[in-house]
Amino acid sequence: MVIGDALLDRDLLGSVERVSPEAPVVVVDRVETRSRPGGAGLAAVLMARGGEPVTLVTALAADPEGQELGGLLRAAGVRVVDLGLTGPTPVKSRVRAGGRTVLMFSQEPDAPPAPRRGLTDAERELIAGARAVLVSDYGRGLAEDASVRAALVAAASATPVVWDPHPRGARPVAGIRLATPNSREAAVFAARPRETGLVPDIDRGRQLIEDWEAAGVAVTRGAEGAVLVDAARTSPLVVPARSIAAADTCGAGDCFASSAAVLLANGALLSEAVTGAVDAAAAFVAAGAADAWTAPGPERGAAGPAGPADPLEVVARVRAAGGTVVATGGCFDLLHAGHVALLENARLLGDCLVVCLNDDASVSRLKGSQRPVVTVRDRASVLASLASVDSVVVFSESTPVEALRRIRPDVYVKGGDYRVDDVPEAALVDSWGGRTVILPYVDGRSTTRMIERISQGGAA
Repeated sequence: MVIGDALLDRDLLGSVERVSPEAPVVVVDRVETRSRPGGAGLAAVLMARGGEPVTLVTALAADPEGQELGGLLRAAGVRVVDLGLTGPTPVKSRVRAGGRTVLMFSQEPDAPPAPRRGLTDAERELIAGARAVLVSDYGRGLAEDASVRAALVAAASATPVVWDPHPRGARPVAGIRLATPNSREAAVFAARPRETGLVPDIDRGRQLIEDWEAAGVAVTRGAEGAVLVDAARTSPLVVPARSIAAADTCGAGDCFASSAAVLLANGALLSEAVTGAVDAAAAFVAAGAADAWTAPGPERGAAGPAGPADPLEVVARVRAAGGTVVATGGCFDLLHAGHVALLENARLLGDCLVVCLNDDASVSRLKGSQRPVVTVRDRASVLASLASVDSVVVFSESTPVEALRRIRPDVYVKGGDYRVDDVPEAALVDSWGGRTVILPYVDGRSTTRMIERISQGGAA
């Protein structure tokens, strides 16, 4: 369940090749407009793309923008409970070129709009029955509605409630499981705006746990990850983020909060939820963040909402920039130095690397009933953590033919002592103009040999 203010985000995508002769400003040519849900709407869509059944309680206007927003949400698999909006739909637009924002502008009324009605008894029961609730407050009144707050107070006593706050928004209700302010927001809420850094963020988290009567506060710190202050722990948990070169972080906070809510719904501890949410947000930013939005509909990565970046989004982003897509495939059971070298060298051949990964059943068919040693979820997670790997797609067949049909790589890499003529997938890759290449493994590195030596009591 997501409760909060939904916005309509519009990206005006074009190219910049000249400066205007009329004024010292760039000219954005060949503009294409692309709309997507923003605010609580984006958080709900991210949950739905992870395969979760999601209901969004929000307030939509009856104007054309509100109808467009509602259509985008429903097409993405989100069930919408619409309380109605008294004013126009808030619209935020970004003019983008070359993967960067050139200009941003906002269309919002002077007076904040409000929901037209409160929750019905049936809607309150729907909230009470949720496995987890995310409040995505964008300061536009929904989280201040009396009926909504009463339902949240009741839910917090039995259900994990995650509150993503806004400086102009409502105070979280008492008893929530986790609040997720960023450093700037935490400084406002804790009334300590001047200090910056990890220690001040920890101190603000401790103050907000008391002020908000929350079980935990995770202060998100952008590229530096997050710090969790847990009422049940004396020491804070610092969760660093993997290093990412990214120009756009739009929506990373929504991804963090929605991922944490899903993990808590599935029984994770606070520490596990925050760690997983940091990984999910990093993968989201690496894939292009909200700018990578293509079309609505559930698209799941190999390890669900907190797993690797969506391969189709990664490929679309690279292709849009004129880049080269590289793919490879394999079991990657007990990842070793030979695998790492192969992946690093494969990544050097293009602008992104997608790994096609055998699922557990196909590994057993290929390697025997005692394999894999490591489950597909863990193998996908380890691969996605490597700097050389941009995304992972899991396949169940003996060969990654169907996965390759979807990705259509420009370069397909095989490792080991092969000839291209011996690679079953080579003809398929060649059919769309791609090329299959062979890269050598590091000598003396073999998963099978590692397992044999471990079983014999030797060092791997």
